[in-house]
Amino acid sequence: MKIRNISRSRLAFTLVEILIAIGILGMVLTAIYSSWTAILRASKVGLDAAASVQRARIALRTLHESLTSTECFLAHMQRHADYYAFLAQNGNEASLSFVARLSKSFPRSGKFGDFDVRRLTFSVEPGPDNGKQLVLRQQPILMELDKDEKEHPLILAKNVREFQVLFYDQRLGDWIDEWTQTNQVPKSVLVSLKLADNLNSRVAQEEITDVIDIPAIAVQPMWQTPMQPRMPPQNPLQPPGAPANGNQNQFNQGGQPLR
Repeated sequence: MKIRNISRSRLAFTLVEILIAIGILGMVLTAIYSSWTAILRASKVGLDAAASVQRARIALRTLHESLTSTECFLAHMQRHADYYAFLAQNGNEASLSFVARLSKSFPRSGKFGDFDVRRLTFSVEPGPDNGKQLVLRQQPILMELDKDEKEHPLILAKNVREFQVLFYDQRLGDWIDEWTQTNQVPKSVLVSLKLADNLNSRVAQEEITDVIDIPAIAVQPMWQTPMQPRMPPQNPLQPPGAPANGNQNQFNQGGQPLR
């Protein structure tokens, strides 16, 4: 009987063995969980970086398309400087505003219908998460900014660390950071955009720079004046008010009416 009891006791696990097995299982699960969370973090970092690069490219493409469509009418700039001026400001609250004739494929063009000539304003503003973002507002020329466009602008980029615009001065042969000739359009613009991957990052992980040549040619005021219809030449021997062409009421050299 004693031999049978000893053999049966050897077939069971002791409490120490069970605790050791639970500890090993816990370490395995912890390792699996740590590896999984590391994979998720790495994937999120990669997705954030890819999204940041994509947003920067979209923002610069929008800037490139709009700047190459800039229009410059000297008569309008002289008479309506507030509506047609080319305005720019660098710094913490950088902005760029100008008038362009946009295509139907430009963002939000469907909202404005046939109003292709619009004022565009790119500006860096605080976002809802206390981060800075680059936004775009549009308004048809000679019209006020509507409430929807003012409160809900198009967000081009988030986590903006710097937005800078330089202008090429032909007289100096160098780039300048201030454009004071608001009634003219610069020949070339250098746009620099620095973005961070997330809100907590203080260092810009993405920087894109683009040099944009503006093909706009200033339309002179005399070219904007509609041409007057040309009057047919008047026969000096023809009485005033008589038609120049036709056989009715025509006069010969002697002043007699022709039949």
